[in-house]
Amino acid sequence: MDQIEKTLLEKVADLHKVPEGAYNIRSNGKMAGRNTTANIDIITKEDKSGIDIRIKPGTKNESVHIPVVLSQSGLRETVYNDFYIGENADVTIVAGCGIHNCGVDTSEHAGIHTFYIEKGARVKYIEKHYGQGDGTGEKLMNPTTVINIAEDGYMEMDTVQIKGIDSTKRDTTAKLADGATLIIHEKIMTHGKQYAETNFEVDMDGVDSSANVVSRSVAKDESHQLFNSTINGNNKCSGHTECDAIIMDNASVSAVPKLTANNIDASLIHEAAIGKIAGEQLIKLMTLGLTEEQAEEEIVNGFLK
Repeated sequence: MDQIEKTLLEKVADLHKVPEGAYNIRSNGKMAGRNTTANIDIITKEDKSGIDIRIKPGTKNESVHIPVVLSQSGLRETVYNDFYIGENADVTIVAGCGIHNCGVDTSEHAGIHTFYIEKGARVKYIEKHYGQGDGTGEKLMNPTTVINIAEDGYMEMDTVQIKGIDSTKRDTTAKLADGATLIIHEKIMTHGKQYAETNFEVDMDGVDSSANVVSRSVAKDESHQLFNSTINGNNKCSGHTECDAIIMDNASVSAVPKLTANNIDASLIHEAAIGKIAGEQLIKLMTLGLTEEQAEEEIVNGFLK
């Protein structure tokens, strides 16, 4: 891998060297490296582009890294990755995609990730998106995440769009069985004329299932963001969705939370707040010697932490 691709790996997966444990690194549409362990197997799909990740029941304190990097202008790909997490496993999965585009053609990565989390299993899933390059070609990312959590299963999903993505449509659907828990934290920053659309839909089908979907975003310049969040309480359950956004310059943000209770014991809450940076926050930091631009940057960085 060249230095550009190594830089992308650092940005999206915090990798400065070959990771420990299981990994599959994809570069410009091809496998660039793979390692499996006694408990985690990675298998290339035969019918379409992508991999199956199979984690044995009871696996503890192991990780899987599956980053993707694109540095060829004009490369467009769709990849299907399926995760099978065995009963009572407890693992961390680090994904993410980085695009470097210095050409005139559009580069695009669409990752379709499907999770099958078995009884009592726990998953921490981290996904980062990043774009760079001074070409006129667009950088597009359209991730789809499909989550199935069995009885007493748990998934925590941290998804971040760092910068540089011209357009993204992020679709996430989830089905929760008895006692299952889903926690989602999303962080997005857009600038220029970028567009970011997020669609969450969670079905809490099981007794005592729970979901907490939280999005924090910053929209700068003339960019636009759309946040759709649908939570369906189909049994005795608890659900919460929240969107907090900072709007700057001539940007716009739309938040559309939707709750549906189909059971008398479903407890559902939604919150949405969109606004500019408070003047007193800027003044306070500027009295400490920061310029207005530096003060805005500090506030934005703190907000997205």
